[in-house]
Amino acid sequence: MAEFAIHNKIRELRFFADEMTQSELAKQVGVTRQTIMAIEKGKYSPSLEVAFKIARVFDKPLEDIFSYDLQDT
Repeated sequence: MAEFAIHNKIRELRFFADEMTQSELAKQVGVTRQTIMAIEKGKYSPSLEVAFKIARVFDKPLEDIFSYDLQDT
């Protein structure tokens, strides 16, 4: 059976947002830097609320930041 995983472009978006740090993004979203780091690395799936807050920071739709794709194995 195929396995799916959530992928994201947060690191890329931070880079193009004047090299925003994980700490800066975390503060705007209301989570810890460690949470942002875990989300970026795919170790943690954000809640819908956190995902929407991240999308709002970058002024992008969720689909431009997160995708649910087949996992690379």
